[in-house]
Amino acid sequence: MENSIGIAISGLNSASLRLQASASNIANMRTSGSLTDPDHPAYEAQTTQSTAMSNGGGVLTKIVTKEPSTTIAFDPNAFYADENGMVSAPFINMDEELINMKMAEQAYKTNAQTIRTAGKMFDALIGIMEDK
Repeated sequence: MENSIGIAISGLNSASLRLQASASNIANMRTSGSLTDPDHPAYEAQTTQSTAMSNGGGVLTKIVTKEPSTTIAFDPNAFYADENGMVSAPFINMDEELINMKMAEQAYKTNAQTIRTAGKMFDALIGIMEDK
């Protein structure tokens, strides 16, 4: 039972990081930058990378830079645009980010339910032990 709670907590943390990466991408999707000037970089899109933990289960998740993280876009009004009006823009797909957010929500709900169920099982076990 204890292991199932630890696994569920790692799932909650993973869902939280997935939501954080998507929220950051959405908030910065128009943060373009220069193609050549390192003082004016574009926002680099983020994603999460999860690895199964071998010591009893669960998942270890971290936020990483998405590949590719930027693309070239036309924005001649940007002060850092090159002579052709091109800038570096974050490579973000709004549909993908909304799906990631929905998946994070479902993962969070599922892992929270696992913790609630483990708690009920623990309470039932305590009740059985007290009856003896």
